[in-house]
Amino acid sequence: MYLNAIQAAPGSRKKAKRVGRGIGSTDGKTCGRGHKGQKARSGGYHKVGFEGGQMPLQRRLPKVGFTSRTKKFTAEVRLSELNGLGVDVIDLQVLIDSNVVPVFSKKIKLVNTGTVTKSLTLKGLNVTDGARLAIEAAGGKVEA
Repeated sequence: MYLNAIQAAPGSRKKAKRVGRGIGSTDGKTCGRGHKGQKARSGGYHKVGFEGGQMPLQRRLPKVGFTSRTKKFTAEVRLSELNGLGVDVIDLQVLIDSNVVPVFSKKIKLVNTGTVTKSLTLKGLNVTDGARLAIEAAGGKVEA
């Protein structure tokens, strides 16, 4: 096989429609667009979703979805991040002061990633079940 012998499969490539080639071609003069009107003009057609002035479907249907207002005020903290704090009682203010969470954080959730090496007391933080077990196994406690 040679590169100059490569051909497309028969019938896989359709010939382009040649318009404006006289009366006998059936696509002469108006080239299959009919007479006058918006669709006969170049560039003449409506935008996607246009329904002739009727209220379009995407505007008739109600809005869906939800954007949480609290999402940006919630932060996740790993267990391994608590080891380097150097305090025994940890609350929201301690985490903010040590730059573990952003200043605007209102809710904290402690997740079980890493290990706890010393006994800690957590106050006012949300804790996953696995993280609670890991803290209590290290001799610490979680207070609501």
